[in-house]
Amino acid sequence: MKTYIVLFDGICNLCNSTVQFIIKRDKNNVFKFSSLQSEFGQNFLKERNLSSTDFNSIILYEPGVAYYTKSTAILKIVQKLGFPYKILSVFLLIPSPIRDSIYSLLSKNRYHLFGKKDSCMVPTPENKKKFI
Repeated sequence: MKTYIVLFDGICNLCNSTVQFIIKRDKNNVFKFSSLQSEFGQNFLKERNLSSTDFNSIILYEPGVAYYTKSTAILKIVQKLGFPYKILSVFLLIPSPIRDSIYSLLSKNRYHLFGKKDSCMVPTPENKKKFI
């Protein structure tokens, strides 16, 4: 079975809530997770010449194939979660510049709206195997 890696801002409350949402609904165990601040996350960003300090996007990495950012990452994730969540992937029909402008507005204000932690989340013992 294929594994996908979700890279996220480890101190962002919205991002952490999104990870918890995905974990609870990942019935086929296709997702692994890594914070962008982690060694894996930092290496991933540097290898792709992405900013290693500006964590303004969730990233979905399909090893050996591609990686997706912003709204495309979210919509590709919900596709993998199955019904009813995959219905939201219909928004992939909207051009990414339009989707990403909305995503970027939320991303820019996420700490103000949802807060942030002082350090990255620590996975629970039962979820530890899902994290890189």
